[in-house]
Amino acid sequence: MNTLTKLALGLLGQSVARDSTGEALATLALLPPQLDGGLPLMQALQRRESQREFSSSVLPAQTLSNLLWAAAGVNRPELGGRTAPSAMNAQEVDLYVALPEGLYRYDAGAHCLKLLQTKDVRPVTGYQDFVDTAPLDLVFVADYRRMKLVPAKQRGAYANAAAGAMAQNVYLYCASIGLATVIRAWIDREALAKAMGLTQDEELLLAQTVGLPA
Repeated sequence: MNTLTKLALGLLGQSVARDSTGEALATLALLPPQLDGGLPLMQALQRRESQREFSSSVLPAQTLSNLLWAAAGVNRPELGGRTAPSAMNAQEVDLYVALPEGLYRYDAGAHCLKLLQTKDVRPVTGYQDFVDTAPLDLVFVADYRRMKLVPAKQRGAYANAAAGAMAQNVYLYCASIGLATVIRAWIDREALAKAMGLTQDEELLLAQTVGLPA
């Protein structure tokens, strides 16, 4: 679906998820992340870039595991520490994963994906045409109910900073192994929040498409 069609559907309030394809598991177990290999940090930074042309090929299971761990995984089990910072350890940003078979939320502690619904919400994650067919779209959502220790006026800024750090982790992992990715904020937020079943206490922050280069 092209961008103009998406814009028109958005204006008509008809931007909705589509039927899923493939089998959706209630819990999608992930392989243990590979914590070695990849490029040195400075080389990954040199190669970091946004790309907007994606293959529709499914990511290998190990790649998906590594990607999600890089974004928001637990890297210090004894403390529950993550790969991305969070003010006062609120861990207010949830990482949602839109796949052809359904919408999942990443459970960092268990390192698995929890199924939320058997709908393909990828087309609603952005106005760009490539979001429809890329193998996965990540959606960063702030749950402000976890930020009671943070002053109300600062919660949005803190959550956006955490989401930005998570997105950069994704960029560096993608640069390290040759995946394509782009972060996106051009979203029909009302339509996507409805498609995802978000509450009034949750806010869409960013989306990020990931896949093999076309």
